Amino acid sequence: MKCPKCGKDDDKVLDSRAAREGAAIRRRRECLSCGHRFTTYEEIDRDEVLVVKRDGSRQQFDRSKVDKAIRRACGKRPVSDEQIRTMIDHVVSRLDGDEVKAEKIADLVMEELHKVDEVAYIRFASVYRQFTDVAQFLSAITEIVRK
Repeated sequence: MKCPKCGKDDDKVLDSRAAREGAAIRRRRECLSCGHRFTTYEEIDRDEVLVVKRDGSRQQFDRSKVDKAIRRACGKRPVSDEQIRTMIDHVVSRLDGDEVKAEKIADLVMEELHKVDEVAYIRFASVYRQFTDVAQFLSAITEIVRK
């Protein structure tokens, strides 16, 4: 593991423990060259899952795309990094089979966002469902208020 401060790849692990409800391993490391301490996470790679897009094309599942979408929806909202990582872990853990439709992933993301922050949920839903006018926003907001 390369040190983020000096770039050397000579370090030692000081501490390892389960993180994010067992979905990852948190490792505390120390660079042997400069003494800088840093944290890394090890998690299950779900690259074997193919995502079936709306147009029928398929591509490898990319956790970073889910991360980017959730972070964009939660921008400037009171949602912590830990909450975001937990939401992503929940989405990834619910992917089953070799192929998953993009709509299912988006629905799982919306479920998680709805639990954590309703404004972030509306932001994500407006992009995913391609809202074209205010009536669609009002419909989505009314749906949240009823629940």
